Amino acid sequence: MRQKAKLLRIGIPLLLLLTAGLFAFQFKNDRLFAIAKNIEIFATLIRELNTYYVDEIDPEHLVSVGIQAMLEELDPYTEYIPEEESDDFRQLTTGEYAGIGALIGARGEGNMVLMPYTGFPAQNAGLRIADYILTVDSVDVSQKTTSEISDLLKGPPNTGVKLSLRRGQDTLEFSLTRKKISLKNVPYFGKIDAKTGYIKLSDFTGTASAEVRNALVMLKAQGINQLVLDLRDNPGGLINEAVEIVNLFIPKGKVVVKTIGKLQQVNYTYATTKTPLDKEIALIVLINDRSASAAEIVAGALQDYDRAVILGRKSFGKGLVQTTLPLGYNAQVKLTTAKYYIPSGRCIQAIDYATSRENGEFFTVPDSLRKVFRTANGRVVKDGAGIEPDELVAEVSYAPISYTLVAGNHIFDFATQFAFTHPSISSPSEFQVSDPLYEEFKKFLVGREYDYTTYSEKSVADMENYLKKEPFYEEIKAQVDLLKVKVNHSKESDLDTHKKEIKKILAEEIVSRYYFQEGMIEAGLQGDPAIALATSYFTTPSRMAKTLNAPIK
Repeated sequence: MRQKAKLLRIGIPLLLLLTAGLFAFQFKNDRLFAIAKNIEIFATLIRELNTYYVDEIDPEHLVSVGIQAMLEELDPYTEYIPEEESDDFRQLTTGEYAGIGALIGARGEGNMVLMPYTGFPAQNAGLRIADYILTVDSVDVSQKTTSEISDLLKGPPNTGVKLSLRRGQDTLEFSLTRKKISLKNVPYFGKIDAKTGYIKLSDFTGTASAEVRNALVMLKAQGINQLVLDLRDNPGGLINEAVEIVNLFIPKGKVVVKTIGKLQQVNYTYATTKTPLDKEIALIVLINDRSASAAEIVAGALQDYDRAVILGRKSFGKGLVQTTLPLGYNAQVKLTTAKYYIPSGRCIQAIDYATSRENGEFFTVPDSLRKVFRTANGRVVKDGAGIEPDELVAEVSYAPISYTLVAGNHIFDFATQFAFTHPSISSPSEFQVSDPLYEEFKKFLVGREYDYTTYSEKSVADMENYLKKEPFYEEIKAQVDLLKVKVNHSKESDLDTHKKEIKKILAEEIVSRYYFQEGMIEAGLQGDPAIALATSYFTTPSRMAKTLNAPIK
């Protein structure tokens, strides 16, 4: 009897294990069979369409459309990259391409140069912002799209390209030599004041950490002992570069991020491996709702180790890792293979694409389901909603008139006209739009269309539409009409009411004509509320210490 009981104790678990194994094997086989069956059906369908469909079809296009539709059922980061898009994808991930080094775009009656990048052929040859592109190698591009013109400008390094441009009333000819263009991850760095450095990091391609390191070394040589690292609007990129940047500020041997997925080979722990460049410098990181992926790893890791104060707005919430795999014939697929977890253990992914789809919509994790984690000093942080700043900086909102002046190219056109008649201006940090210059701008606007709807007008219009459904509307229509007259805006008075913000936008646009992208960033720091808040932290060290060592709640 004892022997029988022993056999039962051994046999039942063994039987359960074997049964589970058989089910797993059967489940795997069922899935493989389903894949093989549907691939065969799909291939047969394409062949039959090609043979019997009444009109000629493009099988390659149909297959591509089918693949894209299939991937749309997953997440927005999993995508098919056909052979013809490989070069664009490589440029996106490496920041490199061969061309003239200029941003172009449609404005008014055609495409023009919007920004020549410093140190590259376009800028070296003297191309300016607002130069209209007429021809590229004798090809008339007046009716071509921005993408088509961009393709014409690109080509093998060290090959020539001839441009015909219109600048004002003049037509100019340029002969340029295409070069390998490596877009900077750090488009600007400098000093906010004698002791405060500033580094703008806009991307995470393969040279990001080296650029940040070089910028920090140069700023330290200029005597800074506190730093603002600006990750606002940074969409992310390579995880390795994020780890290296964190390593500039924390000791080696510290975990920065873990990737965890379905397969063992994608599970990896990324830790710092080098001696930090400066583990004592006072550090503030700026983020906003467009800071994502690798930018969130940097901000989140520095927050988890209580190494930096994070200021701004809640980040985007992308905690998914993508891997690019070859498919043959130079096609590729970029697919989500893991989630990443920062040092406290939290994942900052805001949307569960696997389970939250409902009527084609996705939903963020509700606050009630977010889990609590702790930083190194015991501060409370939560998962499921991006990186939340230690102190919120309200989003800068502009008046409708400001949006209209920008969208209508009025500020852009005035800055271009200004540059024609002013050979130089003061430095980006010093230049301001004076009151007399602002009056010139107001005169420039006379006769130009820039109408818009104010917030008050929209509110009254919404109220009127609602009241029209009421039986008593005719009785109060006169009062509604009177209210509409009272809130009716005056463009002239709005130009004075919102003078300060319009002058700031105008100043940045004018600075760009002389100092390009770097100058615009530097000029934009003036009056930036996030920079002002960061400065107040630095001038009150106890405030920073209190933030980084908040008591456990």
